[in-house]
Amino acid sequence: MVFNLPGRLFLISAAQIASPSCTLSAKGSGVDDAPSFLSSVHSPSCPTITIPSGITLNIASRLDMTGLKDKQIVLQGKIKFNPNITYWSQNAFTIPFQTQVTFWLLGGQNISLSGGGTIDGSGQAWYDAYANNNSLPRPIILSLYQAKDVTIENISMLNGPEWNNLVNEAQNVLYSNITISALSTSKNSASNSDGWNTYRSDNVTIRDSTIVNGDDCVAFKPNSTNIVVKNLDCTGSHGISVGSLGQYPGTYDIVQNIYIKNIKMSKAQNGARIKAWAGPNVGSGIVKNITFENFVESAVDNPVVIDQCYMTTAAVCTQNPSNTYIQDIWFKNITGTGTKSTVASLSCSPDGRCSNVHVDDINLKYPSGSAKYTCQNVNLTGNSASLFICTTT
Repeated sequence: MVFNLPGRLFLISAAQIASPSCTLSAKGSGVDDAPSFLSSVHSPSCPTITIPSGITLNIASRLDMTGLKDKQIVLQGKIKFNPNITYWSQNAFTIPFQTQVTFWLLGGQNISLSGGGTIDGSGQAWYDAYANNNSLPRPIILSLYQAKDVTIENISMLNGPEWNNLVNEAQNVLYSNITISALSTSKNSASNSDGWNTYRSDNVTIRDSTIVNGDDCVAFKPNSTNIVVKNLDCTGSHGISVGSLGQYPGTYDIVQNIYIKNIKMSKAQNGARIKAWAGPNVGSGIVKNITFENFVESAVDNPVVIDQCYMTTAAVCTQNPSNTYIQDIWFKNITGTGTKSTVASLSCSPDGRCSNVHVDDINLKYPSGSAKYTCQNVNLTGNSASLFICTTT
């Protein structure tokens, strides 16, 4: 296996940022703290902005923190987004990909966000509203946009209305020691609450974090390259997912050089997953050089998945195979239990659209009976290849 990542991430430190520090305080109940937060962050005289422990900033209007340079945000207290659905539905920043919106854009160069504090998306109001209107755009908590040399560490993220983090057109990014929890307290689920989505971004590391949510723990969207994800504990998620890709006609998607290692996956829909669209009027692309290594899975519906007919019926997929090619894939040392008899399903479109797929040291159990391993339209190599029953369409 050849795996080539660019140089180490640029890590910003407190010593690299000059004093003085500008310390924020809350304006009081019902008052929007967004203007003073923005003013401090954009001020040349405030290279370091501190939100002290015990302080909760009420954010009732959107945060445009793009174009920054050499900034450190020390979040020791809390940033809480006001759940004014009417306001945010009209004023949140638009993300063109998959019609997303966001509360907060953070971009520029040499940026640090740390401090042990909390960002609260006030998601419960959104979970309940979305149950009655599933076309409601729900904001992402934090979106990196056109950002370079960024460190986000030692932060808790609560109650994201939808995705918690988007890395959009960013380079040299590190997330470390992040705790994410998106749980509904009503009958309405916290749906689409992805931990991270990467999009048009390069050289990203996500590590040493705990995620409890209701969608992908991490998902690599189109044009995500040179990414390391390691030492995550994911509960209730849809897995670590490459994709989905090839959704939009006329678009060529790339996901390449992704290394995922040391993942604990519990009570999840999927474990290690690659998904691509098929059918008429879809896009195309390449998934190349992806490694899933050292996964321990417990009560996961689909522990190992390649789905090259994502959101497509078998009949339509046969007539219109996926145009997203998948090659140089490693599933290594994946153990644990599934909730279904089929514990691994590598389902590819015909005509060589999947190639060079390796399965090594796979040991997955189905507690209620014999575990099944299946594959379609792909030749497997590795010491676990003999476990799979493969067919060709």
